[in-house]
Amino acid sequence: MGVEEHKKGALKRVRLGIVTLSTTRGPAEDESGNWMAAASREKGHEILFHRVLPDDAAVIRETLLSLLDEHDPDAVLMNGGTGADPADVTIEAVHPLFRKELTAFGALFAQLSYADIGAAALISRASAGIIGRTAVFCMPGSIKACRLACDRLVFPELGHLVKHIRTG
Repeated sequence: MGVEEHKKGALKRVRLGIVTLSTTRGPAEDESGNWMAAASREKGHEILFHRVLPDDAAVIRETLLSLLDEHDPDAVLMNGGTGADPADVTIEAVHPLFRKELTAFGALFAQLSYADIGAAALISRASAGIIGRTAVFCMPGSIKACRLACDRLVFPELGHLVKHIRTG
């Protein structure tokens, strides 16, 4: 079976959550999160929630698990807190929750970033995985990085990935 044949059953409409990690931005200043929500809606997806959380591992973990339990989203797009700064704790908070890691996401994002920004791509720790029945993507907080990740990786495969997670 070819790739196109395999992807025929991909979901067209996915139920998403958006989580922005920042100690300096609120909902009004959340350029990346607001862009992800708008771009998702343009593609026909439903936004179940959009939250801005502080860079605090315990808060991130507890809130994410609560949102997953309350809303049961197909996927969550997280932005911010993936760099090398001591305050960047998204990966430390989320990675231990993955029942499966989608290792190609980080590698492909690094490759695309390198082509775009050069060696500075080394600093990103973008990651993705599956928590329960939900795909979770952790990407940098810059609007440019979010667009790159979503347009080139997340959106093209989202319905296909969710189909596998939800229905096998």
